[in-house]
Amino acid sequence: MTPIPLNITNADIHKAVQETELSAIPPRRFYTKYYLVVDGKKYPPKYILSRANQYANGQELGLDAFTTQQAVAYFSKMGFQVEKREEVPSYFDELNRFLEQTKTDDLKYSSYQKSFINLNVSVGFGRANKAKVPRIAFLNEANSVQERIYPAYFFYKDLGLLILAYGEPDTGKPQNNWKLRNPTTITKYFAEHHLGKPTNYGSSYVYKVYNTNNPLNRDEIEEDLLDIIDLYNEMQEDTDMPPTHTTTEQQEFQLSAFLAALNTTGLSFNPALVTRFVGALLAKPFVILTGLSGSGKTRLAQAFVQWICERAQQYCIVPVGADWTNREPLLGYPNALDQQEYIKPDNGALELLLYANEHANKPCFLILDEMNLSHVERYFADFLSIMESQEAISLHAGGAQKKSGVPAAIKWPANLFIIGTVNIDETTNMFSPKVLDRANTIEFRVTAPEMMAFLNTAHPLNKQALNAAGASGAESFLALAGAKEGQAQGADRAYINQTLIRFFKALKKTGAEFGYRTATEILQLLHQLGVIDHNLSLNQKLDMAIMQKLLPKLHGSRRKLIPVLSTLGALCFKGSNVEKEVFETDDFDYETDQVLFPLSLEKITRMYKGAIDNGFASFAEA
Repeated sequence: MTPIPLNITNADIHKAVQETELSAIPPRRFYTKYYLVVDGKKYPPKYILSRANQYANGQELGLDAFTTQQAVAYFSKMGFQVEKREEVPSYFDELNRFLEQTKTDDLKYSSYQKSFINLNVSVGFGRANKAKVPRIAFLNEANSVQERIYPAYFFYKDLGLLILAYGEPDTGKPQNNWKLRNPTTITKYFAEHHLGKPTNYGSSYVYKVYNTNNPLNRDEIEEDLLDIIDLYNEMQEDTDMPPTHTTTEQQEFQLSAFLAALNTTGLSFNPALVTRFVGALLAKPFVILTGLSGSGKTRLAQAFVQWICERAQQYCIVPVGADWTNREPLLGYPNALDQQEYIKPDNGALELLLYANEHANKPCFLILDEMNLSHVERYFADFLSIMESQEAISLHAGGAQKKSGVPAAIKWPANLFIIGTVNIDETTNMFSPKVLDRANTIEFRVTAPEMMAFLNTAHPLNKQALNAAGASGAESFLALAGAKEGQAQGADRAYINQTLIRFFKALKKTGAEFGYRTATEILQLLHQLGVIDHNLSLNQKLDMAIMQKLLPKLHGSRRKLIPVLSTLGALCFKGSNVEKEVFETDDFDYETDQVLFPLSLEKITRMYKGAIDNGFASFAEA
């Protein structure tokens, strides 16, 4: 490190600020413990000081030339306001746990957090045998410790030395290089301090050395790691090194683009079904997909998240087990035998929640496959409650201290969407009204024309073509999901209200009436459907809302349901006798002008016939 040039003036700093557009600063440069605050706006201190030197001395300062702490001290001395972040990204607790584990024969690493800020984390204690130098590497997606440079902790445990290093591969020349001024390799450091020859990683460069025989200082550890990651991230912007992730130019979300992408991959879905699915996600971030086994429920969910997500860390597919009785399979639990350890689930669900909280501008998706193999109300209760209250989920009693990188509580991420797939048979469980009331439920069926079209055009799928193809619309998608205005007015609103009241009165006869939450979510769904597809008529949107929000709670005996189904059917049909003209007609055409709500009427008809034939009917069918 070199001293910051003392000839950088207030005018140079103000000019650097004035010439800097906040939106032009790469987001990863904001991963810093302190902000420079000018006119209420927050800037990364090293970024601004480096640019200020351009005006004072004709060139930007290299980020390896000074630390954030030096920049903060310089700004404070010059009279500028510097503000410490409320929540500082910290790897301190994980690092201490790592050091403690090196004292044992335990080589397991799966419980360590898989990412830190914008980087993947690779922890290594050795494979079959203990490593002579355990390490923690911080890597972007394109990098590996065998091929490219990376920030890392190397622990020379026999000497009690922990080295924060500019990591270099020991296997040969890296595909890219650190751009450092007068760096010192670990081999040279050992020689200068008469420590012999390092066992491994000698070609890597020293950033900072810590004596672990003394307690580590949290502030020092946090600042140093953020500094080296700041330098690493700056280098991602250079052309000789692939970026941590491709920065996708954001555009307006277009449903038509997703439909077109599906066609190119060979996936076959009814466009109306896709519209309902996307509209439901935008209206409420909890969607249940039910219906015929093998009809594409999981495939559609997976296709959409692959298409809109920029990185694999943004989604997680979790097969639900038949033995889930509490939240532990999704959220993990504190180790009762080790107060410092938190056991994370191997399925990645908790990691996804942590990632979603750290990346609020990216949509994240949790797909629960076969969601009803266990009682949803048991393992999903925390999610159902927090989804509404938007409060924090309590994970352990550690206060401000993290355990295994897991905070004591985690806020519900507004950018998290949950998709559950459901099959109905003798091995599964039915949903309670509490669950159905909080979700949009979409039924998947396959018609004879759809099956014929599939058979005539079936060919190998090209799912890879979907990867990140719609990432340019991700921020727009999030903005749409967060918009709660734009409900219909005037004659349309009066017609909507009149229709919903009629259905409310009919459903009340079976105890399946809806409350304020459902009414609000129906209005929101109507709005979102209109936003993503301007060609939908008001009746088409109402039909989708009735099918997804009102009918799913219907179930009961023939005696209980038949009168109600007849009333509901009459609300969907302009004819004089829905039972004779529709229910008792095998080849009724639901697309005639006589039908107001074809999706809903067709479902009501199937339930009516099921109740007659079996003495019982439910929205969910095998």
